[in-house]
Amino acid sequence: MLKDKVAVVTGGGRGIGRAITLAYAREGADLVLAARSIEALTETKAAVESLGRKALVVPTDVRHEESVHNLAEQALSHFGRVDVLVNNSGIGGPTAPLWEITPVDWQETFAVNVTGVYLCCRAFLPTMIERRSGCIVIIGSMTGKRPLFGRTPYSASKMALVGLARTLAWEVGPYGIRVNVVSPGGVEGERIEWVIRKQAETKGISLDEARRQFTSSSPLGRLIPVDDVAAAAVFLASDRATSITGEDLNVSAGMVMY
Repeated sequence: MLKDKVAVVTGGGRGIGRAITLAYAREGADLVLAARSIEALTETKAAVESLGRKALVVPTDVRHEESVHNLAEQALSHFGRVDVLVNNSGIGGPTAPLWEITPVDWQETFAVNVTGVYLCCRAFLPTMIERRSGCIVIIGSMTGKRPLFGRTPYSASKMALVGLARTLAWEVGPYGIRVNVVSPGGVEGERIEWVIRKQAETKGISLDEARRQFTSSSPLGRLIPVDDVAAAAVFLASDRATSITGEDLNVSAGMVMY
């Protein structure tokens, strides 16, 4: 579905970003991989190349304009164009009641989760507008819409992405560019285990009880396989989704339905 497209994936070395990267490669895309961890990016690059596709690694800190500018410059110089931008980089932020969260931790969460998306869109949109073609996929979270105790910075930052995407979709729609959000539920892996552990600590309950509480509101009663999120990101970047923009697609096993 993505044959010969060029896609940039931030946070492409691990977790959801790595799964999206490999799914895109299987569908025929070449990749630009951006993150702070060069080791993880190098491993993912090798996996992409084993699938017969090209990959460029660009160490990037999405909090900083000059770093994102370098990412765009290298991607466009190497491949000549970028068809898809996947804004996946994000951090969990602190877990505590709001009044115990420091301004530094609050600002750091927004710097990565929101400002990083803004900087990446700002860097890549001019050439997409010039070509009158492009697709932006933003990885949000169901937590932007569903309360999660002690996670106000993360929740607020992820809800901000929905507003960003909907307004940006209106701004770039006349140029043939689409902007959508994927909001995963609890995705199987290290990060969700960290979230559940922090929930247990903050609420003073057992790890098993925290896990039960976390999944109990899902009609399917389970966490999300990472490949399900990647499949949604493939679909939204493909020509099968040419009439979809400004949407917020939940991949949450029903934990969120709006």
